[in-house]
Amino acid sequence: MTTGTPPAAGSATSGLHATWANWVDEAVRPRVRIARLLPSGGVGLVVFLAVLHFVLGLLPVAFVVATSTLLGEVPAAVGGGVGSPAWDRLTSIFLFAAAAFLLTQILTPVGNAFGQQLRRRVDSALRDDAMALMLRPVGIGPLEDQRTLDELNEAVRAFERDWGTPGQACFGLVALIARYTRLAALVVAIGPAIGWLSGLGVGAAVLAFRYGQRGGLRKYSRVGRDLIGRMREIGYLHELTMTDVAAKEIRVFGLTGWLADRYAAVWEAVRNTFERARRRVYLKPYLVLTALGLLLAGGAMVHAAQLAATGRVSLTALALGVQAVVLAISLGGYYPESDTSTQYAMQSLTALQLLRDRLDELDAGQPPRGRAEVPPGTPAASLTFDRVGFHYPGSDRAVLDGIDLELPAGRCTAVVGVNGAGKTTLVKLLARLYEPTAGAVRADGVDIAEFDPVLWRRQVGVIFQDFVRYELTAVENIALGAAHVPVDRAVVLRAAERAGIAEALLALPDGLDTPLSRAYPGGTDLSGGQWQRIAIARALYALEAGARVLVLDEPTAALDVRAEVAFFDRFVELTRGVTSLLISHRFSSVRRADHIVVVDGGHVVERGSHDELMAAGGHYARLFTLQAKRFAHGLGVEDGGVEDGGVLDGADVVAEGVSR
Repeated sequence: MTTGTPPAAGSATSGLHATWANWVDEAVRPRVRIARLLPSGGVGLVVFLAVLHFVLGLLPVAFVVATSTLLGEVPAAVGGGVGSPAWDRLTSIFLFAAAAFLLTQILTPVGNAFGQQLRRRVDSALRDDAMALMLRPVGIGPLEDQRTLDELNEAVRAFERDWGTPGQACFGLVALIARYTRLAALVVAIGPAIGWLSGLGVGAAVLAFRYGQRGGLRKYSRVGRDLIGRMREIGYLHELTMTDVAAKEIRVFGLTGWLADRYAAVWEAVRNTFERARRRVYLKPYLVLTALGLLLAGGAMVHAAQLAATGRVSLTALALGVQAVVLAISLGGYYPESDTSTQYAMQSLTALQLLRDRLDELDAGQPPRGRAEVPPGTPAASLTFDRVGFHYPGSDRAVLDGIDLELPAGRCTAVVGVNGAGKTTLVKLLARLYEPTAGAVRADGVDIAEFDPVLWRRQVGVIFQDFVRYELTAVENIALGAAHVPVDRAVVLRAAERAGIAEALLALPDGLDTPLSRAYPGGTDLSGGQWQRIAIARALYALEAGARVLVLDEPTAALDVRAEVAFFDRFVELTRGVTSLLISHRFSSVRRADHIVVVDGGHVVERGSHDELMAAGGHYARLFTLQAKRFAHGLGVEDGGVEDGGVLDGADVVAEGVSR
């Protein structure tokens, strides 16, 4: 014989517990988070709004009481005539009702105005918190994590659309004081007028309506969270078709129809999902709760009519009871100042908390953030990749596998290899955008993870392969290479001159102050090669501001052949005394480097000077010769300088031209 809870009973208890826990997580805790935000809007302002909405909650009830009393006084006032005490009472009650009405009309916009001030204060503080939260990670790994992106998208969506923000929810929460003060006052008014049972029944009916409204909205809003990925796709397609991001390819490849169909299909799928959820969430509960509410409210009205028919209530009590019931029932509907904004703000705050939790989870697998100062002159001896291994988050494939690499201080080290060899990953590790999964990157023997990442990055000037084209002025685009120091226009101009872009910038309508985007008045755009020179100037400006390490990841990818040769002719002068790392897949670009390292499959396979590597006849020599042949052939066809059987000689000419 066994004892214990029967399975059915246990299942019911477990289900009830799960429902309760879910309700607490979705409806209670988010409201507590909103309430905790209120002080950031100013305690004085919050108290003022709370008192104001308490008054706004009572004023309509005062109006109902006054007009009901007014109605009951009419027979006596008419009988007594003008100047009688009854007439004077009627006049006083009328003035009181008018004052309550006028005060409601005056105070409502006042409350809205101060509510917007509360909203702006809270949103400003929370927006700063969200930005600080996303800038907290040392590297960029979290920005490539799917869960992080989902929570970030949900957290910032309200700010992007400027609707349903946490600040708006704070105002909505305070505004509920008026709604529920009014409901409580109406229940109190109905009780003495037509009976407490009627009053409590009407109150219960209103709360049932509100549960259906807010509960349905809460369940309905879950759908949007489940469709974050689809909504992100819609946003991407919208940006793709409505901006200049891909305008050229869309037109050249005839993608307009395809993109329109794709957008329509995704949007239709999202809309259908929402429509099905709306019917599931609202239809049946609406019918049930409406029937219950009408039963309770209708019962109160029928009871009032019976009392009036039997003469058990006065005209004043009857009028008060009927008006109060009608006004109370109107409180069971949708609250535009609170419902939607509060619900979606609760989701935003929940997402923000989940984002914080996810970042904590990702941080748990990382070494502690370094706090040490970077010694002046670092690196004085060398930068070293000490048996460094690395694989990207979510992947088990080793991009770097125990790589050993030394970058002598004050000299240029070039890293070459085919695409996918791991060259750019070295740049990301050196800039601490990622942390090694094995080994360490050291500066003068010290693991750079021990340094404060902000201070370390000030030591590094980087030209990324996918550098950013900021829609800012030319001077700002260059000065962002060292945003921690005041802008020095003379230094900006010197960096532009060294990068070979100064003449083009000074010829712009407003010179260095010209916006580098046609989206702004007086703005212009640059060619790909000119933007590449802006990126080079940005890195050179960082050197002028004190950076000791220069990293160039495919620095001439957008330059033409002659411009590339000219750049590398000046490269030694530009980087004299600087510890520099040059990344390239063009072998001819790196022959003037002090030291060349060949990377393949995450390993260093060769190292030495250009002459040493060519003499060895290995991987470097083979790829250099192959590239030089193709390059020489292409140059010869264009210039008419390659004759039959002259490809090898042409390769030597090109190689020699690069070495000048």
